[in-house]
Amino acid sequence: MPVPAMPHAVSRLRAARLARAAKPFLARGGPRGERCPGCRLVPSHCLCALRPLLTPQAGVCLLMADIEPLKPSNTGWLIADVVADTWAFGWARTEVDPGLLTLLADPQWQPCVVFPGEFVAPERVVMAVDSAQGGKRPLFILLDATWPEARKMFRKSPYLDRFPVLSLAPEQLSRYRLRRSTREDHFCTSEVGALCLELAGEAHAAQTLEAYLDVFTNHYLQSKHQLPVDPSDEVHQRLSALRQPGGAAAPA
Repeated sequence: MPVPAMPHAVSRLRAARLARAAKPFLARGGPRGERCPGCRLVPSHCLCALRPLLTPQAGVCLLMADIEPLKPSNTGWLIADVVADTWAFGWARTEVDPGLLTLLADPQWQPCVVFPGEFVAPERVVMAVDSAQGGKRPLFILLDATWPEARKMFRKSPYLDRFPVLSLAPEQLSRYRLRRSTREDHFCTSEVGALCLELAGEAHAAQTLEAYLDVFTNHYLQSKHQLPVDPSDEVHQRLSALRQPGGAAAPA
């Protein structure tokens, strides 16, 4: 049995959300609905032993819609698995977590909000990241929610108005297969995180997060269809190569 991973930011937010729930949150899966607390998969398809943990210069701040931390398919969790400096805060229209405001004011970070530029005043939009701006480290603020929720969060979070908005223009289409979207250019949170890391010059971290998402998706779908995992297949081999010291993989 793999050693359970230490609780990270999304795990702690999930626990806090469950603690204040009026009724139990029941996720389907397993004979009695049991799931591994470390990866949220059914025990037979546990991913914990494959978890990479990297320490890139960039950090990630997840601003999560109310129900997101509870969803087994949420991929903000994967960012927290991989990127050591990841924070997660629940979003509410009427109040702001003081810890979020403290983080945004921390002088070691240069925050930017990741959001489509077409919905933002042009003067706020940036298309690239200066990873050495004033000696500060990039902090990517990701709105982890459905698209309608994310638009509402962006409009109703005035404390984010003073930060630049990073607008991504990726060429590839989303490979995420766990939830449906009406547009192929809408990316899951983990994919957005990987694109941000790439822009910040963190190529190895970006590739590792991409590979980890592919393996998570594989385990999730195999468990859903009650099929075994093949640890020697292409997605597992790619992640294994990246997890080695100095590891790198060819582009997928």
